[in-house]
Amino acid sequence: MKKSNHKIAVLGSGSWATAIVKMLTENIDEVVWYVRSSYTLEHLKLHRHNPKYLQQVLFDLNKIKLTTDINQAVQYADTLIIAIPSAFVKSELDKIDVDLKQKNIFSAVKGIVPETLLILGAHLQQYHRVPEKNLGVIAGPCHAEEVAMERLSYLTIAAKRKSLAKQMSADLHSWYIKTSYSKDVFGIEWAAVLKNVYAIASGIAHGLGYGDNFQAVLISNSIREMKKFIKKNVDKRKRNIDNSAYLGDLLVTSYSIFSRNRTFGSMIGKGYTVRSAMAEMRMVAEGYYAVQSAYKINRNKGDKKAYTPIIDAVYEILYKGAQAKSEFIKLTEKLD
Repeated sequence: MKKSNHKIAVLGSGSWATAIVKMLTENIDEVVWYVRSSYTLEHLKLHRHNPKYLQQVLFDLNKIKLTTDINQAVQYADTLIIAIPSAFVKSELDKIDVDLKQKNIFSAVKGIVPETLLILGAHLQQYHRVPEKNLGVIAGPCHAEEVAMERLSYLTIAAKRKSLAKQMSADLHSWYIKTSYSKDVFGIEWAAVLKNVYAIASGIAHGLGYGDNFQAVLISNSIREMKKFIKKNVDKRKRNIDNSAYLGDLLVTSYSIFSRNRTFGSMIGKGYTVRSAMAEMRMVAEGYYAVQSAYKINRNKGDKKAYTPIIDAVYEILYKGAQAKSEFIKLTEKLD
């Protein structure tokens, strides 16, 4: 373990937050962990593992300061990692009365803030006045479940300031975690959001009985659609969409048995309603909220919008009550 020259707080107690705390405690000797539930906190203190997620991960509690007070966590840290499900992130951030403008903040949310239809970085800029130079993203084809099993995984750390990204990379890197750097903060954050939408599409296709041949075409079209969306709605910089933070994350989220978005989509394809699928999963499928935001943001571009037949089809199914089977029959005519 090394003595960190900065103080880190992780906000959130889901599977990805739990995995991030595990990664951090491989490297630094003190992490503050904000968990909303007092039950979760007491269970961690007593049994050394999260009662709901990644239960096989046992923590050295000498390296973790647990709190149910979000302001205590934020006050302590100069670097925050936000890993709260997007459906709850605004209500949690609204509890904070500590000035966030001087904090370095990394998003590990992978979803849209539903109330503002913004990615977390943009939400923090607009509503909490956090400067862009203090924002970062932790992304990549990296499922929490495989981190728990210490299977080799890759992360992309994005930030405007390379020094900020390098510090976070050092804090997360280990023998089973490799890291790379990118300046494309908002492009990668949007990619982490959009891949969940495409994973839902992949799941719907699976639920409807489409095979591997169609899945290959669907994902091939998805990565090209992602590139067009980001270029039209984020910026026109040159980015290699084949990099792992874009294509790699899309592939693992669309195909993995650990993907809750694919699972959610598969249930929809099999005839579940949105409400019943969410109730049975008991976990947040980030793509459900993401597709509404992506659809509306793109539509607001008018004649300059990106061509997004996959996003449009998923939106029609989830928000307009369109039949998955008929919507996918139409979609198959728009893919190549």
